[in-house]
Amino acid sequence: MDKNDIVKLPKMEKKEYDNLISKQYLCRVVFRGGKYPYIAPLLYIFDRNHMYFLSTNYGKKISFFREYPYVLVEIEEYEKDFSDFSFMVLSGKLVQIDDEKKDEEIRKDFVKMIKGRNLSKNIMIALGHSSEDPLESLVNEKRSIVWKLTDVEEIKAFKKS
Repeated sequence: MDKNDIVKLPKMEKKEYDNLISKQYLCRVVFRGGKYPYIAPLLYIFDRNHMYFLSTNYGKKISFFREYPYVLVEIEEYEKDFSDFSFMVLSGKLVQIDDEKKDEEIRKDFVKMIKGRNLSKNIMIALGHSSEDPLESLVNEKRSIVWKLTDVEEIKAFKKS
């Protein structure tokens, strides 16, 4: 190999990127935005078929979603020294969950995920609540919105060789 040759990152197989999505719970969602793209960190859960996001129901991302629901979702995992890393980008469409039963079910799954991963109660602040509010208020109060990623057109997933 010539010293000027570009080394390309290996692609991840479906099993590998499904594992990455399952292990993580925070991603970045890129909206079309105004002059510039708009990036928002969002909590998510993955049911092995779809990604669901929980977000405050206010802010720029809401208006950008309503104007143009097509997004990029970025998920990553890396060691601090980059001795190991993987990342992926999915392109798809966000759809708001309007069905009350499905909405409640997904919110309960978020509560389970937060408890199961032993996340700080400070996460509640990012979801429009006080850190003093019980986690169950995510289910009982609608200060947040639930989205589902649909119509995924492309998945780009790479890892360290």
